[in-house]
Amino acid sequence: MDAGTFAPAARSRLRFRRHATTRGTQVVWNALRKFWPGHAVHNSVMFVVYVLLLFILVITFFPWVFPDVDTRGFDQLYYLAVAVILFLTLLFAAFAEAIAEAQGQAQAASLREIQSTIQARKVLPNGRRLTLPSSQLRLGDVVEVRPSELIPLDGDVVKGAAQIDESMMTGESDAVVREAGGDKTSVLGGSRVLQGIIEVRVTTRPGEGFLDRMIKLVEGASRERTPNEIALTVLLAALTLALLVVIVAFDYLAISVGTVTLDLATLVALFVCLMPTTIGGLLPAIGMAGVNRVSRANVVAKSGRAVEAAGDLDVLILDKTGTITIGNRLATQFVPAPDVDPKELMEAALLASSLDETPEGRSIVRLATRRGALGERVDPEKVRLVPFTPERRISGIVLDDGREVYKGAVASIESLTGHMPLEVRQAAQEASRQGMTPLAVSSGKRVLGLVILKDVVKPGIKDRIRELKLMGIRTVMCTGDNRLTAAAIGRESGVDEVIAEAKPETKLEVINREKRYGHLVAMTGDGTNDAPALARADVGLAMNSGTSAAKEAGNMVDLDSDPTKLIEVVSIGKQLLITRGSLTTFSITNDVAKYFAILPAIFTGVAGVEFLNIMGLANPHQAILATLLFNAITIPLLIPLALRGVRFRPSSAVELLRRNIVIYGFGGLVSAFVGIKLLYIGLSLLYANPLFIHWVALGRAILGGL
Repeated sequence: MDAGTFAPAARSRLRFRRHATTRGTQVVWNALRKFWPGHAVHNSVMFVVYVLLLFILVITFFPWVFPDVDTRGFDQLYYLAVAVILFLTLLFAAFAEAIAEAQGQAQAASLREIQSTIQARKVLPNGRRLTLPSSQLRLGDVVEVRPSELIPLDGDVVKGAAQIDESMMTGESDAVVREAGGDKTSVLGGSRVLQGIIEVRVTTRPGEGFLDRMIKLVEGASRERTPNEIALTVLLAALTLALLVVIVAFDYLAISVGTVTLDLATLVALFVCLMPTTIGGLLPAIGMAGVNRVSRANVVAKSGRAVEAAGDLDVLILDKTGTITIGNRLATQFVPAPDVDPKELMEAALLASSLDETPEGRSIVRLATRRGALGERVDPEKVRLVPFTPERRISGIVLDDGREVYKGAVASIESLTGHMPLEVRQAAQEASRQGMTPLAVSSGKRVLGLVILKDVVKPGIKDRIRELKLMGIRTVMCTGDNRLTAAAIGRESGVDEVIAEAKPETKLEVINREKRYGHLVAMTGDGTNDAPALARADVGLAMNSGTSAAKEAGNMVDLDSDPTKLIEVVSIGKQLLITRGSLTTFSITNDVAKYFAILPAIFTGVAGVEFLNIMGLANPHQAILATLLFNAITIPLLIPLALRGVRFRPSSAVELLRRNIVIYGFGGLVSAFVGIKLLYIGLSLLYANPLFIHWVALGRAILGGL
């Protein structure tokens, strides 16, 4: 390899090492900052350890403060050893949280750098343009953005159309199109305009935009503790308080026995080992890691509550189009009414769809043209377009000579014309039973026949819905299609309930119904009319391509605008809850094993206690230090699992509980016995080392001098 080839590789390695060193230094600094009492007090379990550490340090170096405590000679070194292990316990817990926070530090730094350099071209009322920093913009201001420029803040396109690169925000390399007057007007602050000139009305205040929320999210600064996390924290605090009562009882029991003397270091070690310090130290990291996993799925959660709620869901409301089916229904067949020439039907369908820019409308034009239909030349200025609405459920055009040509739902066309041929009705019912969508076509008051549209169920969606059922989640499909078509798609996909002929407000009605029964509900949406339902749902996943109102109403935003992402979010939420539950089980069974190490050490020589010493720990101080050290090092050993999450496989609650008890319950018990025994053996070998004995004597002399 020549010098010219080697140099870039060497520089790349140097940059990587420098970046890794910087991040490692930042993690260490963040971990040390968490020793500040103002931060430590937020974690009740670890704060108790913090207080006990200070207590032991005072006794170690200022023994006259507690004149009744014997801390001379080796006992004083024992106190110091207990203090060092308590410090390591706090340090490892702080590292767990700091490492979880560090996962988003680099991304936050790059986002903040982009944010600080954005300039805006504000459109003044008199039409002039004023260039100013984006931080000086206000809600409702209109800015002009030209090619190669960054959009300063979140907003809606009010004029023009443009291709926009959102890869910095979403990770997707394909450009998206945003234009005024359509249903995809929302743009993100920080994204770049590639082609076109647009004017954007600002819909967020500086510091509250999507980019700001992402920065706070990845840094963990805005993460609030979730209800389940708060409940678990309260439970851990209650267990800690109960253990305090138990420790006091042990002290009185030792006094009553008479032959046992408990010093404060032993009582503190007993208290810390039996406290749920493992899960207490990992709890913040588990919550932040869950939010980070959602971010890696290109979903921005506005709070950890939304992620946790996804794991507790009972009901999932899914759109048919774009979620269960591919979304673009295509015309596949023309069915003429009796005594109607097929060519007349095709030409009428072609005419009704000539100004229809929807995928369905364009597919009707393509099919009719391919089959030889000759369309009339339509002047958009001389005809009146009748757009489709959920209420009318028909669309078409009114020509300048007064002719009206429509296509739409069979029931709507029947209501418009006043009749529906029996053969056409039967053909429509048969198409619906097969999962296809029949559109009736009329000219004036005459029904000409049907256009059959086929909507394809997405590959693999049936398996995903089966997974949801295994999790105990009921799926509800909402669609504007007629009942027969909806039922056919529902059967093919495997959903639990089908709601057909749904209007925009139907989702809100379904959510309110389910919540009255005490269920947690999730849904997706992208339009302004979805905003009330998104706000009402426990998990509202708004599409990034949707309106600002929808994104503000939802508590999650999917940057990929993929409605099926909701199923992935549910899996991540389940994984968060399972991880927390598994590590809690592991922590509790670990503590149970520690009883068999500490109690025999405390009550050495007391008749009737020998049977507890199943690990054969003969030296009391070494047994207590080995147990306390195992309690400390368990935290860093579990950090990778807390950050990665326990592997989630869709299954019933009973199976999950069984697997949790077998793997993490039994595993916590066995690992504690093995780990404590190995550490005890190691300490025994260390205590027998002549060099260590020399250092112990030196330490005793130094502490005695103090």
